[in-house]
Amino acid sequence: MKFPKITIYDRYIFNQVLVTTLVAILLFTVVWIAPEMLLNTIKKTLEGQYTVKTACLVLFYELPKILGKAFPVGLLLGTLFTFDKLSKDSELTIFRAVGMSFQRILAPVLVLSFIITGCCFVTCDKLIPISANRINMIKDRYPSTQYIYTQKADDGSPKLAVIISRFRKDMMNNVIVLDFSSKYYTDVHQLSNIYSAKTGQYLGDKWRLNDITQYQINNDGIFTNIRQLKTMDILNGEDAKNAFILMTYSTKKEREITNENLHNYIKLLKKEGLDEEYRYMLNKYLQRFFHPFVCVLLAIMGTLLGFSRPREQRLVGFTIAIGCIFLYYITLPFFDLLAEKGVLPPLVTAIFPPFAFLIAIICFYKSKDL
Repeated sequence: MKFPKITIYDRYIFNQVLVTTLVAILLFTVVWIAPEMLLNTIKKTLEGQYTVKTACLVLFYELPKILGKAFPVGLLLGTLFTFDKLSKDSELTIFRAVGMSFQRILAPVLVLSFIITGCCFVTCDKLIPISANRINMIKDRYPSTQYIYTQKADDGSPKLAVIISRFRKDMMNNVIVLDFSSKYYTDVHQLSNIYSAKTGQYLGDKWRLNDITQYQINNDGIFTNIRQLKTMDILNGEDAKNAFILMTYSTKKEREITNENLHNYIKLLKKEGLDEEYRYMLNKYLQRFFHPFVCVLLAIMGTLLGFSRPREQRLVGFTIAIGCIFLYYITLPFFDLLAEKGVLPPLVTAIFPPFAFLIAIICFYKSKDL
């Protein structure tokens, strides 16, 4: 296989777009950090909550989350600024005069866009989850919240319901266990026991409850006996592991989970019949693959917007670019909601924003005299 020869033009355009893109990414990062994040970090440092080292680490670990959005925006602005300058300096006119097609002019930009696409994918898959977990460790920010897990039989009827009033990491407080009997009426399943435990802990292959009060219930729904238990094990084996994963990930945002773990979590949600959460997470998982390729589309759009006449106003192209970026990010939560509620399949909601960009690029291409 013979690869195309790299010319002086390719190196020139590649370097020009690379420099302007890096500057745009840097400016976007500074603007994102400066207003609130930096001020809060400085405030906590002055109050003694952070040391100088901790404050620097917090800002450092916040960077990947910002870069996930900065890569596409920076590439769009970088290509737009570069090609707008080339148009104003009549360099694009010279390139076209020597017989270079738009596709040939675009070639080095596409190479750079694929490199940044890879950086964006790795950032979302690896760097953001790692940095989010590091920040949680530094700030000791492990939310204590409520969770309810229901163990079901093969026919879908409940076998066991575990209600955790508060949990933090693998420790639980005020745990209530509803033990369902095999008998049930037309609209209500019969309870055989209710357990109320002060504490509980996940031990890898089981959940162990401590300081338990057991309430035995007869078929008429009346308490027949109350007794105290020191310890009791529930949810053994795979059920214990699955319940702990569901409980732990219920407090996490999808960006805090790697692709591999998110894929396994989605399969578990489907297995447990948690349809809304399954559709939402599947949509976010698919976005992990479609969102980085928006970098390529934005690079093409920036190049198209940069093609302008010598006296054409530069503000027009930049206004359109900022409007497209704003529209893209502001509509993502809307499509997330459509996927979660089952209005549209997750594949459609994940692919629609990049597809809309593709349509916009085709329209810009046809409107330009190239």
